[in-house]
Amino acid sequence: MRKLIMQMSISADGFVSGPDGRADWIHKASDETSRAWAVAQCREAGLIIMGRKSFEIMAPYWPTATGPFAAPMNETPKAVFTQQGFTIPAIPAETPEQAKAAATWTGARVLTGDLATHVRQLKSEPGNPIYAAGGAGFMRNLIATGLIDEYRLIIHPLVLGAGLPIFNGLAQPLDLKLADVKAFPGGIVAHTYHV
Repeated sequence: MRKLIMQMSISADGFVSGPDGRADWIHKASDETSRAWAVAQCREAGLIIMGRKSFEIMAPYWPTATGPFAAPMNETPKAVFTQQGFTIPAIPAETPEQAKAAATWTGARVLTGDLATHVRQLKSEPGNPIYAAGGAGFMRNLIATGLIDEYRLIIHPLVLGAGLPIFNGLAQPLDLKLADVKAFPGGIVAHTYHV
């Protein structure tokens, strides 16, 4: 059975975005070493899962992106979760490379219904780990399933004071075992926890 990994950037006071949903602060403390580490983590994935809202933002962006995350984000198969159903729109492409990248987004699996049932099915399939990407709402729902095997919490040296948390409303405490800590020159510290 393959692992489900949740990697999320959070502020030092535990928020994944400000009250308005903005997370532009994520890049402030980023440095070459932390970016290289994050790209390497992303390359491990055999499948990227996300909610519909994140998919709608990411799908048109990544096929034309050129940064270090573009290749793993575009090359890895995707699955999008939605409560209401979803038809993936066409993604414009100007070059053959962009068309190839867009195809992994337009070819994403759309999963509706019970999140836990679908996650169990995906975990039972062969392949590299499943990498969860997305916003606070999707992550809270995913955490509630109890099916995440590894939490990679990327702590940024910033206090927001208010915002969107992902660990609020837990039905019971979540016991985690610290597996690794990596500190980066810009002040970001990555904590890896196993359940």
